[in-house]
Amino acid sequence: MDTEQLVMFERIAREGSFSRAAWALGVAQPTVSARVQALERAVGGQLFVRGSRGVALTDLGASFLPFARRALEVLDAGVAAAREAHAGQRGRVTLGVLESLSGAFLGPALAEFHAAHPLVEVVARAGRHEQLVELLLDGVIGMALLAWPCLDALTTDLEVLLALREPVVLVAAAQHPLAGLARADEDAIVAHARPLLLLRWWLALPPAIERLARRAPSVLDVPMETGRQLLESGVGAGFFSWMQVAGAVEAGRLAQIPVRGLAGLQRESALVRRASLPLSAPAAALAEVLRARAAQLGLLA
Repeated sequence: MDTEQLVMFERIAREGSFSRAAWALGVAQPTVSARVQALERAVGGQLFVRGSRGVALTDLGASFLPFARRALEVLDAGVAAAREAHAGQRGRVTLGVLESLSGAFLGPALAEFHAAHPLVEVVARAGRHEQLVELLLDGVIGMALLAWPCLDALTTDLEVLLALREPVVLVAAAQHPLAGLARADEDAIVAHARPLLLLRWWLALPPAIERLARRAPSVLDVPMETGRQLLESGVGAGFFSWMQVAGAVEAGRLAQIPVRGLAGLQRESALVRRASLPLSAPAAALAEVLRARAAQLGLLA
């Protein structure tokens, strides 16, 4: 049984005539007859009976007709869905993202993508760098926004779709002693942070931050979201990647503190995929939206 047999069967049932069905489909009548005979062998009986005014469905044909039409409708819908997926309008995209970029960076980008591609399903997972690498290599996610460069030997198959460079800033509560300084140096940070928050936005601890941690009398090593909540509660100071604290700084809940002698701190990240696997049209479209979001924020490397 094939699609052409079903199409010809449905058209004969609608036209009530083999000859009219052949004319409508643009094929020779013997071809229509041969296709129907093959279909009758497949279903196990006669589908049409000839009468004085053309052909009519047998009981078998009448019972089979709605299923044939449903099959053709499903096939048409499948072809349409495949074409939409190829054009980026339908499908499924799986993405992993560093927790620090899952809010202020990713959220608005996903909102824009969904508005333009409402039929595309998006599955996003936030996690640490190591978790994202594992999910990507296991095929659980198709793209990942992770710390870069990645020196893991297993990641040689990765292709960079988008590179980001994010400033790292010293932040504290607006009422914190450090917030009142025009510029803080290492001595001031060690003396007043209390505690100094260590945030894992790096793959390797920057030497300047490591030096501060050794000197500080009080250190808390915490996840970035925990650290941000501590700051908003008035506790401590720490170096954060910008997107983790941008909203709170702009709203005045936290203060960015200029630093002397520690210039150039930044966190690099990249949107990557497995180079050996195809990139779907919806995934490529999402990557472009993320690129536009990065450009809007001045984060493109």
